[in-house]
Amino acid sequence: MDWFFERLREGGDRTAFIHEDTEVSYSDVLARILACEKRLEAAHVAPGDRVAAVGDYSPAVFCLLMALARRRCLAIPLARQGVIEHEAALRISGCEWRAEFDPTAADFSLAPHPVAPLTSEPILAPFRAGQAPGLILFSSGSTGQPKGILHDLARVAGKFIKPRQPVVAIPFLMLDHFGGINTLMAITASLGTVVTVRERSVDAVCTAIDRHHVTLLPTTPSFLTMLMVSGVYKNYTLKSLNRISYGTEVMPQATLDRVRAEFPWAELQQTYGLSEVGVLHSRSRADGSTWVRIGGEGFATKVVDGVLWIRSQYAMVGYLNAPSEFDQDGWFNTHDSVEVDGEYFRILGRTSDLINVGGQKVYPAEVEEVLLRQDNIRDAAVYGESHPLLGHIVVATVRLLAPEDAAALKLRLRKACLQELANFKAPAKIVVTEADLTSVRHKKLRGPVANAAPARG
Repeated sequence: MDWFFERLREGGDRTAFIHEDTEVSYSDVLARILACEKRLEAAHVAPGDRVAAVGDYSPAVFCLLMALARRRCLAIPLARQGVIEHEAALRISGCEWRAEFDPTAADFSLAPHPVAPLTSEPILAPFRAGQAPGLILFSSGSTGQPKGILHDLARVAGKFIKPRQPVVAIPFLMLDHFGGINTLMAITASLGTVVTVRERSVDAVCTAIDRHHVTLLPTTPSFLTMLMVSGVYKNYTLKSLNRISYGTEVMPQATLDRVRAEFPWAELQQTYGLSEVGVLHSRSRADGSTWVRIGGEGFATKVVDGVLWIRSQYAMVGYLNAPSEFDQDGWFNTHDSVEVDGEYFRILGRTSDLINVGGQKVYPAEVEEVLLRQDNIRDAAVYGESHPLLGHIVVATVRLLAPEDAAALKLRLRKACLQELANFKAPAKIVVTEADLTSVRHKKLRGPVANAAPARG
């Protein structure tokens, strides 16, 4: 990654970070990286050691991660309030050192961590020998134990050797998410400016965009849905935004239409990527639909039985605690169902989210799309509930903007769904909740919600 550090040196006095409203130049960042490297050396952190960095986006966190790369260690970024339990991550990775950042993310403590045995040491051998900088991330673990995902950080960064247009951007996706690391590398490799936020609330994000003239917001459809429903953006000047990118889950057409109407000057770009294969180059179709062209240099795509497969030059090295899911030719099954129109894809949803109602397929996103267009609906999440005769029935959990009679709510929502969807796709059960329907990564949570009340009638 010598080219990357030379790029940082070229940045000079340009602003690399705006953190806590304080600007930090590229010269300062490079000096901090070198200071972190000396600190690691003094603590006897050796090349090939596994080091967890617990914190959130800040110049200090970035500098530690880059110092670990220069020292050819294995970095394990962990968001302070992420979806992965830290102890599970430390155990799976076999972490040997833990760097804990203070609440301001300005400095960190560094201490040895007891080593846990690994199930897949062989794939770590080149990294343990200090031959390359490593990056260990984790799946969300929604279907069981999280998987430790091993990347060659030099390979990940290699996608950005060719400089892009500098941007001022908020790294919205979490530090322990591949999309978050990808965003961070993309911004700094092109000598742009990283604007940090203390929390990913609508107010905090809008404040940062307004105050620091952010030009790019990479986010999720769930956050954009919340942004549109809240109306908070109307209290800020957000004209600096010239691009809004979104990914990690299916975008509701209703949300996309609202964003287009409120931000007509901004380019809306759907992105696509997975921790196992990286983030593909993408371009949304100009008609404002959810169709997207994905691929680009280093990637190949194919569709098998309606499911998207990807082959990538930027793929992970492997899982630490699970067998590889790549076939012998290097293809990875994304488990995303898609439609194809020429060179464009439309993502329908994860096959694991598919609801089977009496042998008929229901994608949650298509039902959520109808619900989100209805009056008084703040958010909606759809999932399947086991049924002795049908296999599953469709259940919709909704958050309301204002209280409403349960019987009337169920009647009007079912009627709206039946006008646009086949009978078996309409929710058989509607549940009202005041709980968030998105995770800390701002992705849709589909399943039973605690303290939710069925809309009876």
